[in-house]
Order: sequence, then structure tokens, then C-alpha cells
Amino acid sequence: MKKTVIAVVGPTAVGKTRLSLEIAKTFNGEVISGDSMQVFKGMDIGTAKITSHEMKGIPHYMIDIKNPDEPFSVADFQNHVQHHIDAISSRSKLPIIAGGSGLYIQGALYNYNFSEQPRDAEVTDRLERQLNRDGAGSLYNRLKITDPQQAAKIHPNNHRRVIRALEIFETTGKTMTEYQNEQVAESLYNPILIGLEMDRELLYKRINLRVDEMINAGLIEEAEYFYRQGLADYQSMKGIGYKEFIPYFKNEQTLDKSVELLKRNSRRYAKRQYTWFKNKMHVNWYEMTPETIEETFRKILRDLAGMLEEI
Repeated sequence: MKKTVIAVVGPTAVGKTRLSLEIAKTFNGEVISGDSMQVFKGMDIGTAKITSHEMKGIPHYMIDIKNPDEPFSVADFQNHVQHHIDAISSRSKLPIIAGGSGLYIQGALYNYNFSEQPRDAEVTDRLERQLNRDGAGSLYNRLKITDPQQAAKIHPNNHRRVIRALEIFETTGKTMTEYQNEQVAESLYNPILIGLEMDRELLYKRINLRVDEMINAGLIEEAEYFYRQGLADYQSMKGIGYKEFIPYFKNEQTLDKSVELLKRNSRRYAKRQYTWFKNKMHVNWYEMTPETIEETFRKILRDLAGMLEEI
């Protein structure tokens, strides 16, 4: 029989962490982080990483497993998560994935084959030289022409994914979209996806407030520490919450401008998260407001109890 997996998804700052804890306590579960940035050690404030105290004794996985100077791919995430799902299930516990990294969660649940096409170092180096010479816009414009569907999913500043999509096209003659469409859509598991959504303006206010709280908690100092370690060009510093401060550390941008960009990028990321989960996966959505959180969580737990009984 297929293993049952709960996934709590949705945009940043909507309440996924709290709900995952409620589900774990109610259904004897353990939590796997579905955030692609929380794997990096020490990058705590900018990734809104759950603390040991907040875990309330619930085991959590996929947190602090990589050094910030190490790469971490979707395929790596997939392998780790599938291992934890098997291990948690073997202890008669319920695996719960909580996070907003849509491609990563989809890849783990549906076993997409990300590693079949090896990297071509020569092509990658050439594309990176072009990036440095002509700027990100030139590569992104090429991707919009060769694979417009993939370009719509990738932020223009996500250089790593833009280069990977172009590299696959150049080495195989097949676009990343074609490559992904060939994947088998059936999941390895019985996935139950619970999505949290919120009025857009209300969510944006919560995101802005969260950024202010992160700043007060020491986010700038955290980002500067890793910048001073020489990690500015590493994957870990490309994440929202860190990359916005690099121009400030270089004296190329004011602190106020960096904070403004962080809020803007976080809001835009939340919008992209909505779009991904709404278009790519079958999710049971629940509308959230600050006044109805407790009531909504009780409804979700009741609905989950019924869904689990039917499996």
C-alpha cells in the first residue's frame, strides 16, 4: 500500500508552521520542512526557521543539514524527503511536509526524475560567462523564446534555474517544459495537500510586518555574517532575505532600499507560490483570517480525520 503523506502548503507568512504542529500533535506525526532554504545551517532568521522551543517536542527534518557553501538541488531535496517519509512511516507515524517551495514538494511527492540529464560543465560555463558579460536579461530573454512556459515559472534573477533550463535545451534539443511533461503524474504516495490562503492585501500586510520583525530580530547582522564569509555568490545567499542586503553591504544601496526590496520580493514570491500550487497540484484550500485561525484549524483537523479514515 502507498504511504500517506500530508503536505501543508501555501504562501509565506500564512501559518503553515503552526498548522503542521497541530496536525502532528493530533495525528501522531513528524514534520519535514518543505522549504528549500531551511536546509542551510545558521540561516535562521531570514528563512523563518522554527526554533527547538517552537517544535514542542515534535521531530522535524530537513533543517540545518547543509553548510551555506554547499549546493542543494531539487533532486537532493527529493532524495532526502523520500528517505524521511519512509523512515517516519516505518515508525507508524504520519509524515507531514510543511513549506512553500512548490517545485521541491511536487518533485518529492511525484518522484520527478531530476537527475537523469547530467550537467554539461562546458555549456554551463559558457552560459555563466554570457551571464557575467551580457547580464541576466540576455539569458532570460533567450529562455522566453526557447521555453516560454518555463520562463514564466522562473524569476529573471534566479540565474541558476535559467542557466539549467537553457543548458538542458542546448544539450538535448528538448525544453525543460517538455522534459517535465514527460514525467509520470501519479504519486508514489497517498498525498493529502492542505493549502492555506488569505486575502491578498491582508497577507501582504502580514509579510511586511514579518520583515520588520526579522529586522528587529537581527536579520541584517545574520546576512552580513554570511556575506563577510565570502558567500555572496553561493546558492544560500541567493534566497529572499539575504540577496537584498548584498548591495547594501557593498555600499551600493541604502539600508531602507534593501528592506523595501525585501518586502517587495517577499510579496511577489507569495503571489508566485499561490500561482504554482493553484495550477500544479490538487490542493484542499482553506481561507484564513487572523480572527478565524482557531476555527479554521479545527475544521481542517476534522476534515483530515475524515480523509485519513477513507484511505
